[in-house]
Amino acid sequence: MKQSKVLSLLGIAMRGHNLVSGEFQTLEAVRKGSAMMVIIAEDASENTRKLFTNKCSYYGVPFAVFGRKEELGRAIGKDMRSSMGICSAGLADAIIKQLEEKQCAVNGRNGGEHGEDKGT
Repeated sequence: MKQSKVLSLLGIAMRGHNLVSGEFQTLEAVRKGSAMMVIIAEDASENTRKLFTNKCSYYGVPFAVFGRKEELGRAIGKDMRSSMGICSAGLADAIIKQLEEKQCAVNGRNGGEHGEDKGT
């Protein structure tokens, strides 16, 4: 099942210190350019979804709506998480590939070029 593959990749990212979670840390990573992709929980509030959709679009960070808060949190050994940022280009690409195979929409995908200077 592809969903468990994505969740295990999130766990690997967490153990490798390549993942930030929670609204504040994820927003900070997007602003600083260290987030290579963002995952927003399917059951996140409308405000949270709008906030990350807008910020990721502005900063050119790919994002996907995937999983429920509880399962995302469990995957990284934490409580419920409505947002997380993957800070490794390789892991972000692997997660994007899995999501695309699962036919999850990955928004803001720019041909796999990560970490470009956005002039912020």
